[in-house]
Amino acid sequence: MKNLPVIDLLVIVAYLIGMVAVGVYFSRNNKSADQFTKASGKIPGWAIGMSIYATFLSSNTFLGVPGKAFGSNWNSFVFSLAMPLSAWVAARFFVPFYRHTGEVSAYTHLEHRFGAWARTYAVACFLLTQLARMGSIFFGIALSLQALTGYPMATIMIVVGICIILYTVMGGMEAVIWTEVVQGVIKTAGALIILYLVVDGMPGGIDKIVEIGKADDKFSLGSFAPDFTQSTFWVVLLYGFFMNLNNFGMDQNYVQRYHTTTSIKEATRSIWLCVYLYVPVSLVFFVLGSCLYAYYESNPDMLMAVRMQVAGERLPNGTPEAIRQLASTLTPAEFGDKVMPHFMVNRVPAGLVGLIVAAILSAAMSTISSSMNASATVFSVDIYQRYLKPNLSGEQSLRLLYIATTVFGLLGMITGIAMIGVKSVLDIWWMLSGIFAGGMLGLFLLGMISRQTRNTEAWTATVIGLLVIVWMTFSAQIPDEYAALRSPFHQNMIMVIGTLTIFLVGLLFTKLRGKKNTTIPEPHTTVTQS
Repeated sequence: MKNLPVIDLLVIVAYLIGMVAVGVYFSRNNKSADQFTKASGKIPGWAIGMSIYATFLSSNTFLGVPGKAFGSNWNSFVFSLAMPLSAWVAARFFVPFYRHTGEVSAYTHLEHRFGAWARTYAVACFLLTQLARMGSIFFGIALSLQALTGYPMATIMIVVGICIILYTVMGGMEAVIWTEVVQGVIKTAGALIILYLVVDGMPGGIDKIVEIGKADDKFSLGSFAPDFTQSTFWVVLLYGFFMNLNNFGMDQNYVQRYHTTTSIKEATRSIWLCVYLYVPVSLVFFVLGSCLYAYYESNPDMLMAVRMQVAGERLPNGTPEAIRQLASTLTPAEFGDKVMPHFMVNRVPAGLVGLIVAAILSAAMSTISSSMNASATVFSVDIYQRYLKPNLSGEQSLRLLYIATTVFGLLGMITGIAMIGVKSVLDIWWMLSGIFAGGMLGLFLLGMISRQTRNTEAWTATVIGLLVIVWMTFSAQIPDEYAALRSPFHQNMIMVIGTLTIFLVGLLFTKLRGKKNTTIPEPHTTVTQS
């Protein structure tokens, strides 16, 4: 913990002012709800692709991925390897579907397909997912900036959150997209700078990093055994496919961007540009985590300093001896998220720290701003105008979007403050997003693929799927005497099994209804024959 040099503070302040200035610039165009949510459909595909890439590359990636690689291995990189297949499905089927409907909300068609309950359920899942996403990202920024400045994490979240709210509310979707283009470049440059500094300062260089990484199995993608109780290659691959399909296929953050392009072709290109950028850059973050592991193993004094920091946070009133004893028992997985901020404090030269902090802020702000805009859009279209006041004037719609964007930004901050103290940013985000998104994706796939499925089958399948998701999520709390009732699956399988349960149960009930209708003649058919 130390005070930042003036030059670094100036870089950070200049970055924040620049982001707010973008919002002020685009506020001139925000004269309607359509402009606020779709940017009037005039954004080029390459900018949308950079925007989607920036949304994917959040502070959960910037901090959580190196922390995860430091604490374990490259198993989580399999999530990125699953992205191309999910992108192909989305580009082939989902993008044309949304462009033809013309609906700005990703969930309006669920009401046309199954009724109001389906739309409301999907909206509730989406909004909860966004709160979990924003909270984990706010937490990630505060984790780094606290180490650099010493300010309380809650204070950091509030200051950064206010800046995000200002430019998102003023500039709307257009400001979100163009700030994300800039933020995508800044955050990528920041990661490469840190990687260079770690390798350059490593005694023995790349050869030593590879030697230590191989010795401690840091480059493994996980076990290839068909075991779904552990975080194997296959578990993360399945989770990655379904979660990325949820992102590209029905997450409002991404679906809303498909409407901002000039054509289906441009929207499809934006998806593939995101994939081409994200997969190799995410690998850079795993390489960075492994390099940091080797660096700290080669610098035991720095490693002990991180251990002592984490132990001190866990025992705020503990004696020095108790803190040292706890520090000696901590595993790399328990302090992985603290390593990169510690490296920045102690090894990054003045001037570059400000740029790297700006990169971390970029990683966070890009995802939070898009979540705020998308959440406000969904609340306005799918809740307020659907249930409270359908016939809003243009001015009223725009005012509602301003208020909703602000409220969701504040709720995201509160969620982030509530997350203070979690062990792994990436783990908590994966768990919460898998819970909320699983049922939503299953219902969506059922509606798109099975045209014969009706309201009753969809509702029954969703209830059964939700029961499965709840059981898998909380089965660890089942008392020991009923241990046989606990879920044997890894928590990342919640998303996979929840989605498949709703989809397959819905198909089953649809088929059973079809058989029943063929064996029992309809009453009106009998009358016609007579």
